[in-house]
Amino acid sequence: MFVKQISVFLENKPGRLSEITRVLSEKNIDISAISIADTTQFGILRMIVNKPEEAVAAIKEAGFPVSTTDVLAVEVADRPGGLNNALQVLRQAGVSVEYLYSFIKRNENKALILFRVEDPQKAVKALESAGIKLYGNDEIASL
Repeated sequence: MFVKQISVFLENKPGRLSEITRVLSEKNIDISAISIADTTQFGILRMIVNKPEEAVAAIKEAGFPVSTTDVLAVEVADRPGGLNNALQVLRQAGVSVEYLYSFIKRNENKALILFRVEDPQKAVKALESAGIKLYGNDEIASL
């Protein structure tokens, strides 16, 4: 089970991020998770939204380079060691984590963490075998 992540390349200039959020707001698109990784010249904005296809179209129309990537939305206990449990499952399966970030929204006493991994199919199998819940786009949109 995968979630569509939207990635946008942004110049490091004042107002560029607000241009993206304005475009999404005008289309009534809700951001569930957001992260920015930066370099000296540009940033990579990563987001999970309730309407990924519409978001991509709107961002392209606004003139920004945008792409999508499949990531895993993993439920972990919202307590010390909760994230570690999922990471240990991936380690034991030999799956490397490329990056991760958390959701803005929560589901009861659980945290939701987005994982980009080198072998998504292997990661899904290992996590599901360990009884760890994964979310899809529809489930995330309903939170």
